[in-house]
Amino acid sequence: MDIFNLHKFRKRIAAVVIILAILMSVICVRLFYVQIINGGYLQMKATEQWTRDLPVSAERGTIQDRNGAALAISYTTYDIYVRGREVKDAANTAKVLSEVLSLDYMKTFEKVSNVNVSEVLIKMQVEKENAIAIYNKGLSGVYLSESNSRYYPYGNLMTQLIGFTSIDNVGQAGLEAYYNDILKGVAGYSLVQSDLQGKQIYNSLTSYVPSVAGFNIEMTIDVNIQLAVEQTLEKLMIEQKAKSATAIVMDPNTGEILAMSSKPSFDLNDVPRDDVNALMEMMKNQAIVSVYEPGSTFKILTMASALNADVAHLSDHFYCPGYNIVDGQKIKCWKSVGHGSEDLTDGLCNSCNTVFTTLALRMGLDRMYEYFDKFGLGEKTGIDFLGESSGIIMNKDNVQNVDLARMGFGQAIAVTPLQLITAISACVNGGKLMQPYMVSKIYSDDGVIVEENTPTVVNQVISKEVSDIINDMLEETVSKPGKYTFLEGYEIGGKTGTTQKYEDGKIAGTYISSFCGTYPASNPEYIVLIVVDEPGTGAYYGSIVASPYAKEIFASIIKLKDIQPDDPNYVALEKNIEMPNIVGKSLTDACVELRNLGLNFEIQGEGGFVTAQLPPPKTMLYKGQSVYIITDTT
Repeated sequence: MDIFNLHKFRKRIAAVVIILAILMSVICVRLFYVQIINGGYLQMKATEQWTRDLPVSAERGTIQDRNGAALAISYTTYDIYVRGREVKDAANTAKVLSEVLSLDYMKTFEKVSNVNVSEVLIKMQVEKENAIAIYNKGLSGVYLSESNSRYYPYGNLMTQLIGFTSIDNVGQAGLEAYYNDILKGVAGYSLVQSDLQGKQIYNSLTSYVPSVAGFNIEMTIDVNIQLAVEQTLEKLMIEQKAKSATAIVMDPNTGEILAMSSKPSFDLNDVPRDDVNALMEMMKNQAIVSVYEPGSTFKILTMASALNADVAHLSDHFYCPGYNIVDGQKIKCWKSVGHGSEDLTDGLCNSCNTVFTTLALRMGLDRMYEYFDKFGLGEKTGIDFLGESSGIIMNKDNVQNVDLARMGFGQAIAVTPLQLITAISACVNGGKLMQPYMVSKIYSDDGVIVEENTPTVVNQVISKEVSDIINDMLEETVSKPGKYTFLEGYEIGGKTGTTQKYEDGKIAGTYISSFCGTYPASNPEYIVLIVVDEPGTGAYYGSIVASPYAKEIFASIIKLKDIQPDDPNYVALEKNIEMPNIVGKSLTDACVELRNLGLNFEIQGEGGFVTAQLPPPKTMLYKGQSVYIITDTT
């Protein structure tokens, strides 16, 4: 071979070597990518092809009250799966499953005989006894996977607060939805090896990855107070024939929600899913999502603001002729003949609109809105719950004097019950606006605290001195005949509210009645708000429709906590006077009859005849006790 040909041969060898080197490099890079970079993914895909897995549901965390009472718990149920390729007798398998699980036979047969899918779900959350019955049949191709179902020991207690879960244990409403990621835990699974057709390989390797339970939640709710509140609201709904009713009990010093309820409600163990509209309506937590004109309960905020801003003083005197003229418009007091001469405390006790329009105008637009902001009005409170409303406050630039005047007594402004009770709490707890909350801590099954909520001061709204004045005023407002008379032996403060509803900008002829009360009045530890939407008995004043039921709630709390009377010299008065039936009588005759019996009375309305009374006939009363008379012109 000559030198020239040898050179050509060497070049060809070198080219081949280079090409082989490049090919080997590409192969090495590819192998590196497949085995190292993409190995985990491909291994997972391979595992999916030669294994079959069944999910193992995580146990959902428990929800309990502040005393440890379980409000929502999980218990073991089973999901039933079928692998059609392993079923030996589809007809018999379908027969057994459909009978035990109360399923349609033909639909079940279609599922168990379907060999085109690896497995199919027959039914979720099967109770243990039914699962055992199926297991004992020894049906080939039928598998049971451990799952969990939710149970609510108190049924319809706290319907809107706790909420409920879907069939696959996902929170759909209430705290179940808000804290779903905390409660749900992490699902596990079991794996078995299968052949090319998807059939389980006998005596093959299996693996089990256990689930991780969700965290538990402790609420600020006291279930005993909650029970008392809900029983009272149920009674209210029947007696007052109301469209709905809402109540909140809060610790004004901490912002802790001790009870919260809206009626109507339903049993959380039997969610009415067949009527979506009714379900959505009953699931609304009215205390947090619904807004309304608060009416006279708002006067507490106006009074506190005016005193703190130094535009009103206890020595001030007013004259109420039954109306005020503002911007050429007549703003009526609820008492059309007027209250006459009265001081500042009288103005709150009489719930005189004229006094509060005057106070609002003294405050002025800028200062009034400054206090709205301090009280958190027009903003969400930040409570740990879904769907909270912000309330409605007019754009400041659009407010006229007549609007400002109406705001002074709770019109032309809308709040949620939670906003209102939080703001009033700031008026009676020394002036601190507290952030309300419903969950005190989140913890694991072994007791480790994951998160803990503590009282949060949002703002110092008014001074301690003004707060003390407000407390004195509120006690005098509900105890007009004398101290300790709203609830015999105990100092209760409070204020009623009555407001007309509007539809399409016009008065609808329906009402919202409310009452907000505190105990003990001089240094409140409990504050109660009741809001009644559209009472249907003809009576609509807050003193008739809401106040008596707040009294029942306070009495329940005092009994539950075994609180002794505030008056050390208190002796229960003998109830030896039977309340007569005065409905239909003239106002004059009714007043004479009550006075002769030694009863005090308060008149609501300006008619000449009695249309309603409280308490009802035959109620036993003590001498000097106050009763309510509702009047009309006919």
